[in-house]
Formats: sequence, C-alpha cells, structure tokens
Amino acid sequence: MRIHYFRPFAGALSLCALASCAGDDSSSSQQQAGTIVVPASATTTSVAAPAQVEEVAATTDSFATFDFANGTRLPEKATLSIGAAVFQPGANVAYVPVTLDRPTPNTVIARVITVNGSGTYKAISGYQYKATEDVVIFRPGDPLRKTVSVPILSATDGQQFSLKLREAPWGANQGTASATVTASASATATAASTGFRAPRSFARTGTLQYDMTKAAMRWSDAGHAGAWSTKLSHGRAQPANGETGMYLDGYLYPGIEAPLRYTDEGLVMHTQVLDTPLSWAGVGYNYGAVVLSGHNTPSTQIGYGQYEWVAKMPNRRGAWPAFWLISTSGWPPEIDVYEGFGYQSYWDFDRHISATIHGGSGGVRSFQRGTNIQADQAYGMSGFSQGFHSYAVDVQWDYITWFVDGLETYQSVNPFRGHRWYPIMDVAVKTTGSYDDGLGDMVVKSFRAWAN
Repeated sequence: MRIHYFRPFAGALSLCALASCAGDDSSSSQQQAGTIVVPASATTTSVAAPAQVEEVAATTDSFATFDFANGTRLPEKATLSIGAAVFQPGANVAYVPVTLDRPTPNTVIARVITVNGSGTYKAISGYQYKATEDVVIFRPGDPLRKTVSVPILSATDGQQFSLKLREAPWGANQGTASATVTASASATATAASTGFRAPRSFARTGTLQYDMTKAAMRWSDAGHAGAWSTKLSHGRAQPANGETGMYLDGYLYPGIEAPLRYTDEGLVMHTQVLDTPLSWAGVGYNYGAVVLSGHNTPSTQIGYGQYEWVAKMPNRRGAWPAFWLISTSGWPPEIDVYEGFGYQSYWDFDRHISATIHGGSGGVRSFQRGTNIQADQAYGMSGFSQGFHSYAVDVQWDYITWFVDGLETYQSVNPFRGHRWYPIMDVAVKTTGSYDDGLGDMVVKSFRAWAN
C-alpha cells in the first residue's frame, strides 16, 4: 500500500510469528448484518461425546445482504478454534477438528502443530503418534469445519496428546488455541471433514485491454493516454509514509542512474543511492525510488476483470516493491496485489507474499484486511527474487481473488462494487542504511489487463 502515507504494519513471521500482522484488520468494531449461521461443529467436542459432526457449508451469497456502506465497512472476521478429538486404539489416523464460528468473508489460514501429552497417559511423538505440522486453509464458501489428520503409530486406551495453533490465525480471530486428542475405546471416533473446494486457477475471463510491450511502453512525468506517469497522483515522495526514497524520472533528473530501462529480461525498475541528494516538497532524499502509475492512462484501467504481472523481485533490505490498484474516484479504496516488505527484518523476498484491501472514503481508511504469509509453507511456492513469477488479481462483483503462479492464494468478499481501477507498479525505498546488500531492482517481464 503506497497511497496517502498509510501502509500496513508487516510485523508477521512464519505464517505470521506475531499475532497482529500487515494487512490483517484486528478491529472487532465492524458490525455483521444479515443472518449468520453458527454450526454445531463450531463447539468443542468432548471426549465422552460422539464426534460425528454435520458438515455445514457457507453459501456463496452469505454476505449478499451485508451493508458495505460504499466500501467503508467489511463483515466481521470469523473466529477459529481447535476442538477436542477422539480416535480408537488401533486406528492409524486421528482427525482433529478446526472450526470457524461463522462464514468467513476472506481466506483464513492457520498453522497447527502437535504437542506431546502429559501425565500418566501421555502420548509421545515417534511412539504413539507421528509429529504433525499442517496449514489449515478456509476459503469463502467452505464448510465451517475442517480436520487435521495425525498419523497414529500405537496408542492405547486413554493416551492423549494435543494439537495447538503455532500463532494467531491469519484472517480470523483466535478462539480455542489448543485441544486434546485422546484414544478411547468407548467413544465414537471424530469423523473426517469433506466438501472443501480446491484453490482456483487463474483464468483470463475478460477481453484483453492492455498488453505491456517494449515497442509500445512509454512513460512521462504526468503520464497521458499513451504513457504511464513516473510519479504518484499526489507527487514524487511520501515522507509521512516513512519512505526515504524519492520517485525519480530519468528525463527530469538526468544526472542519476536510469530508474527505468528495458533489457532482454524485461522492464527494469531500478532503485539507487543518490550521489547528490535531491529535494521534493522541501524534503531532501538520499535514495532513488521508481514508480509507474496508470492514473492518467485509461487503457490500463478496468472496472471488473483481471490484472497480471510477471516479475522478478528485488532482495535488497529496504526495498519495498508492490503491484497495486487505486480507484479512479480517489483513495481509498485500494487493492494490493503484492507487496514486498523489505524494510522489515523478518521479510524473506524468496518466501513471503502478501495481499491487502483498504476501505474507506475521502482519504480516510476505515479498515484493512489481507494476508502476509510464507508461501512455501502454505502453497509450496518460493524463489520470488530468483526468477520470474506471476502475480494476478481477479476483481469481480462478489469476490476479489489473488493468484501467484496461477494458484489462488487469497480471496475476499468485494466491498468496492462499482469502482474503476488504475494500476501502479513501483519499488519504494524505506531505509537509512547503506542500501547496498543484494539487488534493489524489480524486473517486470509483462503486464496485462483484461476487462469484463
């Protein structure tokens, strides 16, 4: 997020090692309208009671009656809990329930891990069960109960261990964070959950409206119908956003290294340490950032449809690359397709991805929500600074869906109906250090937009 001096705090590790992370709105002040279905499966299952739980699916129109207030409100997050589980002695697997208390308006991701039991009947990993670490993903419309499969090796009646959250769930409030898994010959075994949809694959359902090519690509200070702007709609710097780099234009500042150039790989967006500081709006800058904004380029703008970038990320500490969308009617709203929080010590350019929406009006943000995860853990993806990868978003009336390398990584109900979007691609700089480790350039091989 790059507009009007706001950015999410991205202090999240290992899906997020901290409980509150960038893009995930932890506010509980939003009011839920319409009918909320709370399934029986959202309650904790006791050892003595049968754990057969009816699957409850959240209908695709669960939020059709919600009042988004012109994009200034978003449905409340669901609460995620781990439930107690039972398995029969002699079984080779135990199913442990993880539940949501209501339909979720956005993808929920939780990382769980087994923990040895305690006391006389403790079950130990490697002896009674196999240590398990898993990522649980709920997508909008999924049933509200999933199960984690834990391999059982040799457990006797009464032996127990636990399953717990590694950290607060991403995209949901935290409910019960740990529950006991018990071998019981007298209780009905907890049943496995079914009925979950697979992640979507990126599909270009619209008509190709814009295709970035070396022959056609143009840029200028303000931008125009045939050229991107080399500055944001409000200028060349965002000091109140904590950025220490000034967005440069090679024509306006001829003594600098070229911030934009084409090579055989694609469009190079180059950041740099300035030999001589430059000033914008009375503030001096020692670093050069780079941006291309489509706010004055109608051919890049769509209402509903798809955007896709194919790019190789920088890996320099302090670099802040992003692909994002701003409403042509003003900020907010904003849709962040990708951000790389290189100014945060935890951020690994080769493993982390993020996606965020920001709602509000008149320059005031009223909510933000999104995801910031280690993609290798959740989706088996990595190497984002080592080679080219695809970053895409599909904006439809009901949902906004994000994709990396063609695979769905996040989805949110769309609170921004009726907006038209313009794209921005940039590498900001946020550091006061030497800014010389690794590479500070993002290379964009292609960018395309399809309009529905």
